[in-house]
Amino acid sequence: MKLVLQGLVRLLFRFRAFNTEVLDTAGPVLLIPNHVSWLDWLFLVVCLDEDWKFVTSSTTAQVSWFHRKMMINRRTFPVDTSSPYAVKRMAEFLASGGRLVLFAEGRITLTGALMKVFDGTGFLLHKTGARVITAYLRGANRTHWVRHTGWTQWFPRVSVHFSEAMLPPPLPEGTRNTVARQKRTTWLRDAMVRQHFETEMLFGARTVLAAVAETAHSLAGKVVLEDFTLAELTYRRLMTGVEVLAGEWIRRWGRGPAGGTERIGILLPNANAAPTALLSLWAADYIPALLNFSTGIPVMLQCCQLAGLKRVLTSRTFLEKAKLHLEPLTEAGIELIYLEDVRQGIGSATRLTALSRQYWDCGGAFRPRHTEAGESSTDPAVVLFTSGSEGVPKGVVLSHHNLLANVRQLNGTMDLTDHERFFNAMPMFHSFGLTGCTLFPLIRGLYVFLYPSPLHYRVVPAAVYDRACTIMLGTNTFLNGYARRAHPYDFNSLKYLVAGAEKVQEATANTWARTFGVRLLEGYGATECSPALCINSRVDPRFGSVGRFLPNIEWRLEPVDGIAEGGRLLVRGPNIMKGYLNPEPDAKFQALGGWYDTGDMVRVDDDGFVFILGRLKRFAKISGEMVSLTAVEEAFAGAFPQFGARCEVAVVAIHDVDKGEKLVAITNEPKLTLDDLRLAIKARGLTNLCVPRELRVMHEIPKLGTGKVDNQELVRRVLTPA
Repeated sequence: MKLVLQGLVRLLFRFRAFNTEVLDTAGPVLLIPNHVSWLDWLFLVVCLDEDWKFVTSSTTAQVSWFHRKMMINRRTFPVDTSSPYAVKRMAEFLASGGRLVLFAEGRITLTGALMKVFDGTGFLLHKTGARVITAYLRGANRTHWVRHTGWTQWFPRVSVHFSEAMLPPPLPEGTRNTVARQKRTTWLRDAMVRQHFETEMLFGARTVLAAVAETAHSLAGKVVLEDFTLAELTYRRLMTGVEVLAGEWIRRWGRGPAGGTERIGILLPNANAAPTALLSLWAADYIPALLNFSTGIPVMLQCCQLAGLKRVLTSRTFLEKAKLHLEPLTEAGIELIYLEDVRQGIGSATRLTALSRQYWDCGGAFRPRHTEAGESSTDPAVVLFTSGSEGVPKGVVLSHHNLLANVRQLNGTMDLTDHERFFNAMPMFHSFGLTGCTLFPLIRGLYVFLYPSPLHYRVVPAAVYDRACTIMLGTNTFLNGYARRAHPYDFNSLKYLVAGAEKVQEATANTWARTFGVRLLEGYGATECSPALCINSRVDPRFGSVGRFLPNIEWRLEPVDGIAEGGRLLVRGPNIMKGYLNPEPDAKFQALGGWYDTGDMVRVDDDGFVFILGRLKRFAKISGEMVSLTAVEEAFAGAFPQFGARCEVAVVAIHDVDKGEKLVAITNEPKLTLDDLRLAIKARGLTNLCVPRELRVMHEIPKLGTGKVDNQELVRRVLTPA
């Protein structure tokens, strides 16, 4: 029978199994697979010897004759899941050297992704000391025999990937059973997420373009992009546009040199043209360099020169509406290529030929024919420029491997369905907007609504409501702006609200929870990290933290004199950049051997949750003590309801003869006083060293295009005589 079943799954699902040698591990051993379909048992049983038993629910035997037949099968281990003795029975079987297959999620996933792991599994591991083998069923979530309502196929390619046999790490003596159970359960779920990620990195597409093309092949007719003009793009139309534009670039300039050494600038807003242009440059073997148009022309020119740009793709309509005058770029010898002109020069025959090819095989021209084929994943994919909040922008080079790693790290951590709808007002020149809000949904097969500016505080809530979006990413500053102007029902459809790029203030989280009923999940990262390092998920959240590290990220904390809590965070992993374009910063990065110094002070608790204390540069030394400017600003956030939600307070440190440095508060509220600030500091329980010595009033606190306070400009204004 086993041979018959093996032949059947190989014929229908092109089934393959990897690392099956580990299945010879002697008991006690637990095999823990992800549970995505009704056929999971079939894909496993063709790999297992007869002494492996599947833990099943005895109550399920009453569902049908088939279930009753299965329950009396000698390959099953029926338990009453409502009985407290169920775990005891399994523990006794394992203690006798048994080998069990246990679906630790307790049910077939309703999302297609990994759901929660029941802590009874952690208790079982704690009590038995059994070894664990995790199994990742790849592709089984796309069969028709599933419980989620996403897209499926009759006979998709399915494979199963077995991990090595593992033992949970030892716990300190005297650890209570409840704590041990929780830690073992967390360890197991982390192991499953890590295996998911590593398998996808090994067997999935190796370039971003190929990954998008694979999804396009399966979902050709799905609307994936819509912009503020309400123009919709299906995957088929998107890939047609990519093919046509790529052909035009090759006709004009030839193919980009091998290894990705020639860069082309992109200066476009959030609109359908931006991701289309991005993908087309990859298809023509060029490296896109995304320019930040909010920094001003001088800084933009500096970035162009740093990246060695000879050409920039842009739009006449965009430049006119944004009131951008690019004469300094053209005077520097940079050619401006207007997409409106390019479109007019492309004939109908070219468009129809490309469209017909996409109808025949959507995305086929961009998919490698074999797993081993295709461009190198370590080739440069994109150049982004840091925000410049504390100095001159740096050019960050991210590879395809970096971007795909971050997308897959996030995908394995978050329980997203195929029906999620992204709202993206974050500019694509920001890594948050590029990876999290654009590339992630394009690769995952999710709809994205592109909006050109996050600063339209009245329009954005209405747009989220109108398009029924379920996922939105933003910064603390932007989210505060939306909250001030939105109707309480505007965000009723939101399932995931993720904040990053700057510290989320408690007042912001409370406003969203109480006014809109939306839980704000904070994440953390940096442009150099593609960008995400940590994120809170609905499965594993902790308020006040930025979540736990994503899979396969190593970290360490280096102590800093004068700061007793936490340390300076350094990270290493597959999503960390190739390097900088700037020679001096790049030399420092390369000297660290793959480690990236975030420059942030953090602490990590016993459960692995990360708490941001502030940037090291945002600590002031006052009378020999280190004071976090971030903590002071957080004390002021929401502390003055009498002035309304618009009241903002920023804090900078400047030189002081007596105490080394002193704090200066800057606000946009003219009625705010130093006494108000002192009371807020006292209410938060901070010391008198945290009280600003001066208070300045500005009509508007300067911000970067990403929503962060422009600290460099703020200090300049404070030091400039009135």
